[in-house]
Amino acid sequence: MTNPKDNTVQREILISSEQIKERVAELVIEIKEDVDVDNLVLVGVLNGASFFTTDLAKEFNNPKVEIDFMSVSSYGNKTESSGEPTIHCDLKNSIMGKDVVIVEDIVDTGYSMAILLEILRARRPKSLRVCALHSKPDRREVDVPIDYIGFTIPNHWIEGYGLDTNEKCRCLKNITRRV
Repeated sequence: MTNPKDNTVQREILISSEQIKERVAELVIEIKEDVDVDNLVLVGVLNGASFFTTDLAKEFNNPKVEIDFMSVSSYGNKTESSGEPTIHCDLKNSIMGKDVVIVEDIVDTGYSMAILLEILRARRPKSLRVCALHSKPDRREVDVPIDYIGFTIPNHWIEGYGLDTNEKCRCLKNITRRV
């Protein structure tokens, strides 16, 4: 077992920061094909998607693109989903009539995304899409649409670029797993 306070933990880089940057640029091109960017709201899911959301927003390079955040969690301080997502922080602005893209770090079981989609659909956006940096289809228990996928990954616990273990490792620039 590795000691979480030990900085010598061995990590395998699964996705490099260069690969992430390249894929973010490609995702923006895909999103631009589907939505009116001048009417776009990126809804980042805190805390994990904060880096991804801001990098996507910067890649649009459009002053009309809006960013808002929600906090939804089904993990707490565990490494297994509870299956019962909790909303901790809601949007600050209305999304009615807007083209909305939910920006998520990872979709695995699908419970949190299913709840989030239900909540946001009720707010009557013009369109509602999902952009996930990572998808773990082997873990899916609830079928949810993912319109834009950065990377499809196997069932590994991953850290870095916003993804954490007990709030640690978010600031690693690469996506890694402990070995």
